[in-house]
Amino acid sequence: MPKDRGDSYEQRSQERELYASSDDYIRAKVRGRRRRTLIIMSVCLAAAAGVIYFLLTYYRITKVYVEGNTRYTNEQISERVMDGPLGDNMLVLSVKYRFKEMPSFPFVERMDLERMGNDTIRIKVYEKALAGYIAHLGSYIYFDRNGTVVETSAQRIAEIPEIVGLEFSYIVLYEKLPVKNEAIFARILNMTQLLRKYGLQADKIYFDSRENMSIYFGDVRADLGQDVYSDEKISNLSRILPELADRKGVLEMENFTPESKSVTFRNKTD
Repeated sequence: MPKDRGDSYEQRSQERELYASSDDYIRAKVRGRRRRTLIIMSVCLAAAAGVIYFLLTYYRITKVYVEGNTRYTNEQISERVMDGPLGDNMLVLSVKYRFKEMPSFPFVERMDLERMGNDTIRIKVYEKALAGYIAHLGSYIYFDRNGTVVETSAQRIAEIPEIVGLEFSYIVLYEKLPVKNEAIFARILNMTQLLRKYGLQADKIYFDSRENMSIYFGDVRADLGQDVYSDEKISNLSRILPELADRKGVLEMENFTPESKSVTFRNKTD
């Protein structure tokens, strides 16, 4: 050990002889340490840059699948979900939505983000189930199958029919419409499902004071009466309406039965 220290001392002495003074020797040693530090830092920075470049490119999202959306386009959904700095990076999105809820949309209950690979995600959209809407004070009040108000919007959804004739004293978001007979909401839902089943688009569903139902299709009104033989009535209605494309009037189907198939068309001018 003493010999090693001696050799080291002799080596330093020989190095000092290469400089004009001890101060020059010290400055040279400091510059050498700085160069080594800069080299080490440069290598570390280059390695970090390489890692960052790999993470940005390898986990860059290039494929987005959107499922369950009918009221918004795939682009509208994906742009909102991937919004913000590095929004197209898988790792950033995974961390972001681990601590933060997914973006909200009117008429959307929730959305789930699923990782399918290093560059592919799937966004599952769960839309609110809407049975109909009520036009009220310039807004559209949408309610679900239970009569609960789920959305108030200035946007009208074409495939959701307007419901007219319901009597209520107030409207509160996320609460049921206070009507006398709550069973009417199940009837509305059943009718909207039947209309969809037979490919019919209604403009309006009307209930009178006795809960007789009428459905408007442009200039044609179909009076269905009470909730009996509804499936059969709508099935026959889907065959009759194309023949009334250029006519105005009322289809009287209150007394329709599968046996009688009683349907009368009354022109609007009658």
